[in-house]
Amino acid sequence: MIDALYDQAILQKARDATGAGRLPEPDGSAMIDNPLCGDRVTIDLTLADGKVATLGHLVRGCVLCEASAALIAEQAIGQAPAALRQAAAGIRPMLREGAAPPWPELEIFTPVRAVRSRHDCVELPFRALAAALDKAGA
Repeated sequence: MIDALYDQAILQKARDATGAGRLPEPDGSAMIDNPLCGDRVTIDLTLADGKVATLGHLVRGCVLCEASAALIAEQAIGQAPAALRQAAAGIRPMLREGAAPPWPELEIFTPVRAVRSRHDCVELPFRALAAALDKAGA
């Protein structure tokens, strides 16, 4: 079961680290942590014309958390805040109830469904994304 959590697609997404790094002057920024495991995610974003223009993240956490943040960075650019909030709201049902992934790319995390203790690792960056959108007033 543990091997499935860290399959090649997840490991590659974490290695790619799309969007890794903080933005110098974000419109919205939020840091969310999980005190149970110590994972911490900061998402910074800028908006232009009602859509996300840039997104950066700083992750101190496991490979699942890193891969989730990188996937968000890949998908968020050019998206309206409402669409991103919908994706963030859909990650928990995907993991806990077997609902369809909000983005097809999130299929890589379906093995996490079977390990409830790892759900927060995937969800944490999405919670940070929603909080950063809140702080940007979007």
